[in-house]
Amino acid sequence: MSTIFSKIIAGEIPCYKLAENEHFLAFLDVNPVAKGHALVIPKVETDYIFDMDDASLAALHIFAKKVAKAVKEVVPCKKIGVAVVGLEVPHAHVHLIPMNTIGDMSFTGERVKLSPEEYQILAQSIAAKLD
Repeated sequence: MSTIFSKIIAGEIPCYKLAENEHFLAFLDVNPVAKGHALVIPKVETDYIFDMDDASLAALHIFAKKVAKAVKEVVPCKKIGVAVVGLEVPHAHVHLIPMNTIGDMSFTGERVKLSPEEYQILAQSIAAKLD
């Protein structure tokens, strides 16, 4: 099975990359529920997040924490919400969503639209906070 996320990891599909190491990748969601909505994924394709071994799951969350702090520095918000839904793509991933109210975490509401230039500037601004 090769998911859209595996194709992003392989460089077959472009993304607005925020951070990467040998085990994980973080990038902006291209159908965001809020400006700054990021996805953090393991490079090893695993469908269900709780099938990950304990060390990898813990490391995923530690990596996500660094990304969340960078997003919060760039996108004005009260907190960064964390969601694991796991139904959209059969590849474990964590959503990091800037929020001011609980309603900002809704996956059923209208999505935010950004231009490619806005995505690029946002990604570069967040990535710069991670250097």
